[in-house]
Order: sequence, then C-alpha cells, then structure tokens
Amino acid sequence: MNKLLEGKVALVTGGSRGLGRAICEVFAREGADIAFNYLSNPTAAQEVVEAVQKLGRQALSFQVSVTDRPGLKAMVRDILGKFGHLDILVNNAAINRADMFLTMTDRAWDEVVNTNLNGLFNVTKPVFKQMVRQRAGKILNISSIGGIRTVPTSVHYATTKSAVVGFTKMLSREGAPFGITVNGIAAGIFDTDLGHTLPDKFRETYEMWCSAGRLGRPEELGELAAFLVSDRNSYMNGEVIIQDGGTVT
Repeated sequence: MNKLLEGKVALVTGGSRGLGRAICEVFAREGADIAFNYLSNPTAAQEVVEAVQKLGRQALSFQVSVTDRPGLKAMVRDILGKFGHLDILVNNAAINRADMFLTMTDRAWDEVVNTNLNGLFNVTKPVFKQMVRQRAGKILNISSIGGIRTVPTSVHYATTKSAVVGFTKMLSREGAPFGITVNGIAAGIFDTDLGHTLPDKFRETYEMWCSAGRLGRPEELGELAAFLVSDRNSYMNGEVIIQDGGTVT
C-alpha cells in the first residue's frame, strides 16, 4: 500500500515540539517533505529536522513567529522556491495562559489572540492563495474542546479556539471550488508542554472525565491528521472532529 502522503509537501506551524513535532514526524513517515516554523528553540527545531531526514524526507525549519506577517510571506516563498508546490497546511501553533477573566491583563488577551487567531490568518492567507493557483490543497486547523464545550480553560484561549471552528467552516466553502478542503481537529488534553500549562487539578479531573482514562499521546493526533490531509479523505470538508479520548461534559 502506498504511503498516505507520498510526494506531498506539508507546512506545519509550531512544528518544533508537542503536537506539531508529532505531526511532522508522522507526515514524514507517510512520505511528505516537511516545512515548519518555530519561535525560540533552534535545538528542538534541529531535532525535528534530523528526525524527518532519518525517515528519508526533506525538512526546512524557519524561526519566525506566526505573528510576523511579512516573515511568514517570505517563509512561504522560500518553501515554494525549494519544493515548487505546497500541498498541505496544518495550523497548529497556539499558546495558552492560566488566566482568570477577572484578573486577565490586556497584554495577556492580546498575546493569546495575536498568536492563536491572527496567526491563523497570517499563515493561511499566503498558503491559500498558492493552493488556489494550484487548484488543490488540504488545510487542517487544530482547535480544542475548550472552544466548543464548557470546560474549565481560559476565556482568551477558548475564544480563539472557538474562532478556529468558524474559520474552518467558512474557509471550506471558499476553498471547495478550487479543490481545497479545510477541516479541523478539536483536541482534548495531550501530553505536551501546552497541556502541562494547565493546573494539575484540571488535568486530574480530565483523566477522570475521559473514558480512555489518560491524556492523549501527540502521535495519536498525528495519525488522525495524516489521514485527514490525505487524498484518501476526499469527501470531508468543513468538519471539526473531536479527539479527546471520550470525555463527558
């Protein structure tokens, strides 16, 4: 059987750690060449590059924030200059802060919104334009159960992740005439740095809610993501799939 992503080029935001790293590695195993951005840890980024190369695929890393619109446009140009096409975009980069709304600062609100929501626009716009030119493409947006369920997470984070759902659904309609599909994953809590920013009490409660009885493993989301952006997934568009181990809320 052919690999799911043989011959594809994928861009993964926030690819140096956590879910992003797992997505990069699973996609490479499935035959894709990988480009990813990261913010501040070149050592971790190099580890991902080497992991992708060990799987026989090419890798490009870019130290550029998803809030840097000109830098992201340059990144996309560089990816196209290297590979000539860009088939898959995974919008994964996100941050969270353990803030209560009552004491949340303006700076904290702006930081989360600029990364999680404005960053979504900043990355997707130049990639979407290229996919329209190609008349083909797959976009996958990583949302959260915090954006669709009443779980105890921060208001700014939940707001941005809810917006990701609306962004996914509306962009799917615009992309469809050009052969572009846009779907999403609403992730539960995974065993990542981001997951561990949550209070211990919340993580313990989550494991009790979750029928699987544990946090998710990053590679489990990577496996689902690989199918969703593959050509085998040809008749799903505008959907956001919950992957949370079976929580009850």
